[in-house]
Amino acid sequence: MSSSQFQVLKRQKPWRDAYYYQKAETLYQMTFVFCQRFLPVHVDRTVDQMVQAARSGKKNIVEGTEDGTTSTEMHIKLLNVARAI
Repeated sequence: MSSSQFQVLKRQKPWRDAYYYQKAETLYQMTFVFCQRFLPVHVDRTVDQMVQAARSGKKNIVEGTEDGTTSTEMHIKLLNVARAI
């Protein structure tokens, strides 16, 4: 029997190559530029919250993909959190 038959955890493709990560990265960049260009930066907390939410979605994808190598349940939970943001 080969060692591949005993592989318990599935291999994840690199998170940078994932289509949904690339979309989240684009969304973060667009949100950041929009807020800098069109909204008063230091007047309202909303601007900071928008940028943090976009960044959080991106980070949850990274964490979910990395944790997915040891826990499929955690992978699914973090990717669902990223999707909800």
